Amino acid sequence: MSDYTPPPPNPYQAPTQLNPADEKLWATLIHIGGILFGPLPALVGYIVLKERGPFIRAHTAAALNFQLTLLLAYIVGSVLTIVVVGFLLLAAAWVLAIVFGIMAALAANRGEYYTYPLTIKFVN
Repeated sequence: MSDYTPPPPNPYQAPTQLNPADEKLWATLIHIGGILFGPLPALVGYIVLKERGPFIRAHTAAALNFQLTLLLAYIVGSVLTIVVVGFLLLAAAWVLAIVFGIMAALAANRGEYYTYPLTIKFVN
């Protein structure tokens, strides 16, 4: 018998790439999660999955940029509720979050890249 013990695995290895089906699934879930939970799924997805493939990185960055833009619109709309126009801005942002989130999720599910319109680019 040998007393050889293999070295422990390196905990700082580069993350493995996701297969295309998993990338599509996670991208779809992040876009749908944005409709339901705001910027949280996009932020977590961007932090955890951004180095797991170019497709998932593009979708998580796009979703995070859109959700941060929506958050800004919600803040401005809340402040502007003092005057009536704030309610209109909040309603428009809510509708756009649903419509564009569904469109992005469908594109991700088809394996296509998607760029949200009307979005400020905060992250790449």
